[in-house]
Amino acid sequence: MPLKQLAPGEMTADDLRDWCSVLNDMTAADMPGEPRWRTDRLSDYLTGSLPDDRRFLFMDRDADGDLVGHASLILFGSGGGEQGGTGVVEMSTRPSARGKGVGSRLLRAVAECAKANGCRTLAVEVIATTPAVGFYDRHGFSRNVVEQRHLLRWADIDWEKIEHAAGRLAAGYRLEYHAGGVPDRLMDSYADVKANLRSSPGNVAFVPEWRGSAYAPALRDSFQTLARRGMRSHIAVALAEPFGHVVGLTELVVSAQRPTRADQYDTVVAPQHRSYGLAMTMKARLLTELRRAEPQLVDVQTWTLETADDVRWINAELGFVHDVDWYDYVADVDKLLARLARKH
Repeated sequence: MPLKQLAPGEMTADDLRDWCSVLNDMTAADMPGEPRWRTDRLSDYLTGSLPDDRRFLFMDRDADGDLVGHASLILFGSGGGEQGGTGVVEMSTRPSARGKGVGSRLLRAVAECAKANGCRTLAVEVIATTPAVGFYDRHGFSRNVVEQRHLLRWADIDWEKIEHAAGRLAAGYRLEYHAGGVPDRLMDSYADVKANLRSSPGNVAFVPEWRGSAYAPALRDSFQTLARRGMRSHIAVALAEPFGHVVGLTELVVSAQRPTRADQYDTVVAPQHRSYGLAMTMKARLLTELRRAEPQLVDVQTWTLETADDVRWINAELGFVHDVDWYDYVADVDKLLARLARKH
C-alpha cells in the first residue's frame, strides 16, 4: 500500500491503534525502560495544535496493510510568528521493518510537504542511545544542541527533604500552585518572566508547545491547546510582594497518553530575583502538589543544557538522576530533499 498523508482528524480508530502499536514496538526495542503509549485521547493529542500551527500526518503500510512506520510534521507559525518557517518532525518505524527504506520514505514525504508549505528548516529531537542518531546523521541533519535528560523516580523521592525545600522561601516572596494554566491576573507578568528564555545563551533550536512566548494571549492559547491534547498542566509560581507579580515559574505536564510520567519543562526566574533559592523552592513545591494531584506517577523527566550547572545542582538535590542525552537536530529542507533525491 502506498505511503499516505492525512490530516489528524481523518485518522480512524484502527489508525490510532496501529499508530500506538508502532510507537510501543519501537519503545520496547530501543528504550525498554520508557513508559508505553496508550490510545486514551490519542486522537486529541494528534489533532490539537496552536492557532498558527499546522500538523500533517504520514502513515506507511506494507503490502499486507500493516503499519510499518509513521511521521508527524508540525509547522510553526503559519501566521508569521517568531518561529515561522520551522517544522518539527516526529518519526517512528516498527523495528521489524528497519533496513527496508521506511524511514527514508517517510522523511522524503515530510520534507516535500514542508517545502510545499513554505517551511525552510526541519528540527527533530533524538535520544542519544537509539538507532535514530545514525539515521539522521546519514541524512545530513546537524546536531544543534545537546540536552541532558534527568529522571526522578517517584519511589526514590525523599519526601521529608522535598517538604523542607518547599517551605524554605526567602522573605518578600510567596508561592502559588495552579493546575490547568495561570489566572488572568498573573498572565502578563508570567509572560514577562517567560521572555527570559529567549535571552538565555544556548537556547534550544525550537521551542515546543507553550515554551518561550512573551505574549500573554499566546500563552492562553498554549494552555488551552495542552488541555485539548489531553495534557494536564501543573505550575508553581513565585510572586514578589507587595504587588504579587510573577518573578519565577516552573511548569510540568502529565499526558493522558502516558499518565505515569510527568514532563517538566521550563523553570525560569527573573534575573533580578535570582540567588534567593526560588527555583529550588518552586520545583519542590510542585512535587508536593503532584503527590496529591497525580498519584499514578512513576517518574518525572526534565532536560537541561550541558552548560546549566546551576540547574543540574538543583535537580540533583531534589533526586533527579542524569540517565541519557537528547540531541536536537536541524536540517535545511532544500538540502535534505536534494540529498534524498541522490539516494533514489
